Amino acid sequence: MTKRIFRSILFAAVAVFFACAALFLGVLYDYFRNVQQSGLRTQTELAAQGVQNAGTKYFEGLKPKGYRISLIDKDGSVLYDSEANSSEMENHLEREEIREALSSGYGESSRYSVTLMERTLYSAKKLPDGTVIRISVAQSTLLTLLLGMMQPIIIIIFIAIGISFWLAHRLSKHITAPLNELDLDEPLSNEGYDEISPLLRRIDAQKRQIRQQEHELRQKQEEFEAVTENMAEGIILLNTKGIILGINRSAANLFKTTHECIGKHILSVNRSIEISELLSSIDKGARSEKIIDENGGKYQLAISPVSINGNISGAVLLMLDVTEKEQAEQMRREFTANVSHELKTPLHTIAGCAELLENGMVRPEDTMGFYTQIHSEAGRMISLVEDIIHLSHLDEGGVNMKRENVDLYELACETAKTLSGEAKNACVSLSIDGKHAIVCGAPKLLQSIVYNLTDNAIKYNRHGGTVKISTDCSAGEVRLVVSDTGIGIPPEHRERIFERFYRVDKSRSKELGGTGLGLSIVKHAARLCDAKIELQSRENEGTVITVIFPASKNE
Repeated sequence: MTKRIFRSILFAAVAVFFACAALFLGVLYDYFRNVQQSGLRTQTELAAQGVQNAGTKYFEGLKPKGYRISLIDKDGSVLYDSEANSSEMENHLEREEIREALSSGYGESSRYSVTLMERTLYSAKKLPDGTVIRISVAQSTLLTLLLGMMQPIIIIIFIAIGISFWLAHRLSKHITAPLNELDLDEPLSNEGYDEISPLLRRIDAQKRQIRQQEHELRQKQEEFEAVTENMAEGIILLNTKGIILGINRSAANLFKTTHECIGKHILSVNRSIEISELLSSIDKGARSEKIIDENGGKYQLAISPVSINGNISGAVLLMLDVTEKEQAEQMRREFTANVSHELKTPLHTIAGCAELLENGMVRPEDTMGFYTQIHSEAGRMISLVEDIIHLSHLDEGGVNMKRENVDLYELACETAKTLSGEAKNACVSLSIDGKHAIVCGAPKLLQSIVYNLTDNAIKYNRHGGTVKISTDCSAGEVRLVVSDTGIGIPPEHRERIFERFYRVDKSRSKELGGTGLGLSIVKHAARLCDAKIELQSRENEGTVITVIFPASKNE
């Protein structure tokens, strides 16, 4: 703006200067012409008086400088000329100043010579004898005058332009100073030109509107960040080119990156094929989903395009941890398959025995053995179904199970009495040790924990082995320890023995009538009792399982 004002002022100043100079030269040139014409008239009067008094002798020795004197007869012939031979000159009767002098006594005229680039002024006066004396003088044209005064004019022009530059600079600075000093933070506090007051009021209104919008945007951004940063699900905002515009903490942790990845391409953070395929669906405007394996878990990735006025402006990538869901689905499939497998064998046995009996293919003395087999397999199926129902009830959280204080030592003694027959049949020594320990829990859950641990310790023991049940209460917790001297658990199986239908020795388990659900029931029951399980085992040396309960507050 300062440069524009400077150029405008400079142009105006220079234009005014040249206009004034042209006008001044025109007026000055006309003034000098009038003065020169007046002087020429005076010279003509003087010359006429001299010729009238002295006759042609007046011209003897006369050498006028700058003037040309001629004497013309009344018929137009030249009698005398100060610069040329009069006898060789043409007739002057048709000259304007001669005709005017002959008719009125005095005449003037001027003629312009293109060749000489000058104007000649003529003044003629009629003498009493009828002759005409004429004096002429050369007058320079305006262009000649300018060329003759070129040096001083150039100096004046440079001085004028310099002064114009200085004045334009000063004035432009002075004009723009109030504008440059405007306080746009407080527009209404400025004192300056009245012409910009509407602009300042408009700026003030817009600043208030911008502050309000900025406050609302900041509030919405804080709300969005508060929600997304505390989400377990990962969220990434992308533009149409796959550049990361925003990422929350869960997504950053999943891809092992930080918020510094904002502004980078998503493939620079994770180069998986699944994400590349998801990006290709943005331009299509369709929602797409993929499952990826990341950090030892499974995550469901869903990308949804974001449209504004019908145009796709970006996408939202949502990441859900479906590890537990996938594991639960896998466990459900395995559980269904295991249940089907476990039920199929006894059903086939029962069906085979019944078919043989029905067709009379069994000798009478052998029928009792078939009945015993059918009864045994049916009992095994009933035991399996009961365990499944019990486990399903535990999966539902043990609904309607009332909690109360239970003496774990007494419960262990009752269990030992119940399983004493099995221990005797297996040639296993069963003993109880410890002291009274009160825990708060559902009696059925606690009984299933003690029973299944003791039953397993007896079944998977060696001939002549021992099983020891001990209880202890100290430091605000109650410990139930079931140890045996059995076959032990190999290291590769220890992480999975609490899974449903998982058996270390499948042939021996079925031979002993195990369903493969005992330790799974123990695991779920312990969880519902707020207890934790510790396992120590050595192959062919024995196993020690410790269940740690929080002690009852009313002990």
